[in-house]
Amino acid sequence: MSNHTFVYATYIATTPEKLWEVLTSGEFTKKYFFGREVQSDWEEGAEVKYLRGNGELDVSGKVLNCEPYCNLSFTWIHAEDSTERSQPTIVTFELTPMDDTVKLTLIHENLLEVDYTVERDTFRGYNNGWPAILSNLKSYLETGKTLQAVQA
Repeated sequence: MSNHTFVYATYIATTPEKLWEVLTSGEFTKKYFFGREVQSDWEEGAEVKYLRGNGELDVSGKVLNCEPYCNLSFTWIHAEDSTERSQPTIVTFELTPMDDTVKLTLIHENLLEVDYTVERDTFRGYNNGWPAILSNLKSYLETGKTLQAVQA
């Protein structure tokens, strides 16, 4: 099986500081990430957890790179993933300031073809999940509300 990379970019009317806070704080991820609460101290090598609303582990990983307001990278291991992998998937958030806007680029690496087709929760595969999550994040930062159509 070959590895694939999913890349998605969006432009958000916010500051790098506020976007960073929303990406790294469980208080905020619960609002736009379908109820998932992120937990980490964001030091390189530290554990990363995304917990479902009921406290169950959804995703775990380790911080690979953490440059506040610029770049955040960590491994991503879905709790229900039974696919054999030679290496874990890696999620990277790149923040690029552009005047009153921040370009947020998500890069999800080491995906297998099956990752694009496995049904999970309210969306199908990463190619639908990440755009829904990042659209929700953008809406939340720009309006204070999430998109009702993509709520879990």
